[in-house]
Amino acid sequence: MCRMAAHDGITHSVATPHANDRYAYDRVYLTGLLAQLQEKVGPSLRLSLGCDCHLSYENLERVLERPHSYTIGETNYLLVELSNYSVPIQLTDCFVRLGDCGLTPILTHPERNPILQQSPQRILEWAEQGCLMQVTASALTGFWGERPEIIARWLLDHAAVHILASDAHDAKRRVPILSQARQLAEQIVGAEYAQALVEGNPGAIVNGQPIPYNPKPVME
Repeated sequence: MCRMAAHDGITHSVATPHANDRYAYDRVYLTGLLAQLQEKVGPSLRLSLGCDCHLSYENLERVLERPHSYTIGETNYLLVELSNYSVPIQLTDCFVRLGDCGLTPILTHPERNPILQQSPQRILEWAEQGCLMQVTASALTGFWGERPEIIARWLLDHAAVHILASDAHDAKRRVPILSQARQLAEQIVGAEYAQALVEGNPGAIVNGQPIPYNPKPVME
């Protein structure tokens, strides 16, 4: 996967193990594993540790207590994943609490969430609130089916996408490739926005800086 990513032009990957009811998240253990992988990979690809943090009451409390145990590296950016079966009514308040703690939430793959697909306007509202939106590259290219592709394009049209990510899980189906989605995004929103989605904004995030391209969402 690292070789595939480097061949596609990717220079930095963030490993994002889950923290949910199924997978325990042990930052110390994972840091050691990532160091071993970085040694094997060498300078061709820089690696950071993050966490795809399932938004539950327990996880929220853990994050608020020890925020940098879950963030991307030592930054204040936190990847947040929602359940496909329920979206908390108080989700806006959760994002506010994270913001009050100094964290910037990044909502992962909202275009693939079947609940949010029925009410994508909510995604625009969270983006306007300051939550960043990370869309899966392969959703934009149609791998996940028609509905996620439609929502991904809709979010781009409404300037509510801040990062394109591979969400790669293997080297055969869910692969670490961004170039195809970047080219497609360029056709939809232009070269400047497309470049920001895979270079400018992610580069700023892994370095703990404000994202350089953060347009105001087009509300409906």
